[in-house]
Amino acid sequence: MFEKLKQEVLILLNRSELKNDIRLQQVCELLKNSVPHYDWVGFYFKNGDKDELKLGPYAGSPTDHTIIPFGKGICGQVAVSNQNFVVPDVKAQDNYIACSITVKAEIVVPLFINGENIGQIDIDSNTENPFTEKDERFLEFVNREVSKILV
Repeated sequence: MFEKLKQEVLILLNRSELKNDIRLQQVCELLKNSVPHYDWVGFYFKNGDKDELKLGPYAGSPTDHTIIPFGKGICGQVAVSNQNFVVPDVKAQDNYIACSITVKAEIVVPLFINGENIGQIDIDSNTENPFTEKDERFLEFVNREVSKILV
């Protein structure tokens, strides 16, 4: 499944006639609609010089969490750690920010440009413990490709 999706992601990101936000929106929708355990897919980006993340394009239910301070929640922790964070069970996380009562698991993978963490892709799942190493490698691929259009 992920090999086919990689090709589709590349096609969307290479549509240079479209603005970046539209391309990222299309990637979010593709992932949400193609991977059964991806119930919410979105990008967060560093908000200027502030130590916070700002919600970018996403697919899924609307969220109140449009600004997330560094260190807060899973996304905020990834902004500081620069490491992937896989949460098999959100109820077991002390520093979890609940977006929806249906969310059972989350994966956040940082997005780098020239070695600097400028954002992340965030996936919520309504399935408990759905994420594998294949999800991590796939999302790292997505972010590497996204970084190329943001340079």
